[in-house]
Amino acid sequence: MDFAPSPLARQLRDRLVAFMDRYLLPYNAAWHAAVQAGDYPPPFLEDLKALAREEGLWNLFLPTLRDDEPGTRLANLDYAPLAETMGRLPWAAEVFNCHAPDTGNIELLHRFATPAQRAAWLTPLLEGRIRSAFAMSEPDVASSDPTNLQTTVRRDGGDLVLNGRKWFITGAAHPQCRLLIVLCRNADADSADSHRRHSMVLVPVDTPGVQIVRNISVLHHHAPEGHCEILLQGVRVPADHLLGDWGAGFAMAQARLGPGRVHHCMRTIGQCELALTLATGRALERTAFGKPLAEQANVQEWIAESRIEIDQARLLVLHAAWLLDQGESADGADARQVRAQVAAIKVVAARLQQRVVDRAMQIFGAMGLSPDTPLAAFWTWGRALRLMDGPDEVHLRTVARHELAQARAQLGGSAAWFTTPEQLRAPPHLSA
Repeated sequence: MDFAPSPLARQLRDRLVAFMDRYLLPYNAAWHAAVQAGDYPPPFLEDLKALAREEGLWNLFLPTLRDDEPGTRLANLDYAPLAETMGRLPWAAEVFNCHAPDTGNIELLHRFATPAQRAAWLTPLLEGRIRSAFAMSEPDVASSDPTNLQTTVRRDGGDLVLNGRKWFITGAAHPQCRLLIVLCRNADADSADSHRRHSMVLVPVDTPGVQIVRNISVLHHHAPEGHCEILLQGVRVPADHLLGDWGAGFAMAQARLGPGRVHHCMRTIGQCELALTLATGRALERTAFGKPLAEQANVQEWIAESRIEIDQARLLVLHAAWLLDQGESADGADARQVRAQVAAIKVVAARLQQRVVDRAMQIFGAMGLSPDTPLAAFWTWGRALRLMDGPDEVHLRTVARHELAQARAQLGGSAAWFTTPEQLRAPPHLSA
């Protein structure tokens, strides 16, 4: 088991760091100013995207990328440190066409789209000409259990007709969003297996009946690309807009989330690294009660705990990326083990960010609550991450079920670890 990145991945990471330092950081203040002024996306973003593509820093996340498709084919393990690097600047991933939710949608289309669907949607997404959104969560049911979803799709002649309401749909307010991938309950499948009664439908955003109701603020943070509530009323699309098989939507949604969670977690670790860097710098420069904060015992403990926890989390996420790659190899990794590991990293990374950023904010004092540092935005993201792509409790349940299933398969095998009175009276006889 080797988590070391390949020579290509190391080279790309060095180039990525240099590109971000040279081109992105100088624009960071301008990006925030443009977003606050409602000028999103900023006019310079397309120029930066074109430059990134020219530099070969484009579509770095897709292990199955074809030779005729733009980008660099990297395994999940090789992409992980690049995602961590991008995470230090929240808008960086879009420059390299490696941003959510498009990455997950691209993976879905890459695996399940027909040739016509690939031409209509996958190609422009890979080229960065359009944006997309994934519509799964709903306001009227507990969406942490996807089998609850109530938005319906029914067949009507040569069409598919959708009705329902979705919310917290990331990316739907982006001016370049052209596609919604909607997870729906099949109207004719009420008695079917709960995991075989949902389908995915490709819905152009401008289809009659699609209404963006509002862009929902998250902890009073207004994301320019949106976390939207969407109403679908009699939305009619041709039957060839079905993605994959009828009734396969649940399994497809689960397949989509695995690599995406690795990306999220590594970007989160990148933010934690930056938070720790800012905190240590502040501790060295700031004086209280006659000595630098860095010499205060509790501050030293915070710094040490953050370093230990970041490194622990990184190793866990790299292991998950490695397992995903093994699952895509010929021999494969056990799917249940991969699912449990991916669930574990989602819990660990979100909770890690809460702790690391909170300590950094304590070191900064009131300034840590202000927009003068990225810490407040990081903390908001970390808290939201504990619900995005499923709450902690669902992922902990997945990990526990896997652990209990393993124990159940080995039931009775642990008896040798117990010492009973009978064993003490009759120890085993050793023979030559």
